[in-house]
Amino acid sequence: MTTRFNPGDTVRVLLTHPPGHRRTPHYIRGKTGVVALTCGAYANPEELAYGFDGLPKKEVYKVRFAQKDVWPDYRGPDHDTVDIDIFEHWLRPA
Repeated sequence: MTTRFNPGDTVRVLLTHPPGHRRTPHYIRGKTGVVALTCGAYANPEELAYGFDGLPKKEVYKVRFAQKDVWPDYRGPDHDTVDIDIFEHWLRPA
């Protein structure tokens, strides 16, 4: 399967708040990070939560964010990061 993003690509998480069950945490929406790893394709949990089959499978990426970009009051070292697994349909090129 061809992936839309590759390790090293800079991506932005959609800033949207659709109703219902969502796998993408609110605190990371609208933030910019770097793809650290492609994790493979998995059934979409946003569909599985409502009893659907979750198909077609969606690619998942491990995206790395600088802590200071995620948490405005973060006072730790500038090199601290947080990695979050995010489904492809939540990501756009930055």
